[in-house]
Amino acid sequence: MNRKTIGIVLFDDVEVLDFCGPFEVFSVARVDESHRREDASPFEVLLVAENAGPVRTSGNMQVLPHVSFDDCPQLDIIVVPGGWGTRIEIDNQIMLSFVRCQAKRAALVTSVCTGSLVLGKAGLLDGLRATTHWQALDLMTELLPTVEVDRGRHVVEDGSVLTSAGISAGIDLALRVVARECGEGVARATARYMEYPYPDSDDRRIHL
Repeated sequence: MNRKTIGIVLFDDVEVLDFCGPFEVFSVARVDESHRREDASPFEVLLVAENAGPVRTSGNMQVLPHVSFDDCPQLDIIVVPGGWGTRIEIDNQIMLSFVRCQAKRAALVTSVCTGSLVLGKAGLLDGLRATTHWQALDLMTELLPTVEVDRGRHVVEDGSVLTSAGISAGIDLALRVVARECGEGVARATARYMEYPYPDSDDRRIHL
């Protein structure tokens, strides 16, 4: 099996479910549900951070990344989660350069919540439709004037770039990625295994 390498980018004050939700989806996905115990996920999931040491999340969880920016291989899919830490990361040129460089050869570039602000500041959302957490929609409009801010969809797909609403929406985004890469049947089986309702619509979108 030709596994896809997914990198989930971590930083201090990252929102826990923003990255743990997608991590769970990608790690438990199976191409053949009947061989769940025997087969590996079609995705190799890496937690990536600027440095090799522990990352302090929102709520003060300590997380040890698999690789640092310097050691990170080329990613097939990149996921940038959100959280209050994005307010600092949007001005972190090391972060922006890493995301920009990885995105050049990645098949899919994705974000959860305010991770879209990082993508935007890296120049990866110019001229595209995108979304973010409902509390940050106005901020996104202000900071990223070249982006068409979508206030209605839970997950926004614009070509190879996917963005989602906040926190739990990262699960929906990850399931959308699984559907694109492995087919909707695999994505639905993954959601079923997680006892999570498959996102057939944008009904879970929070509106102001």
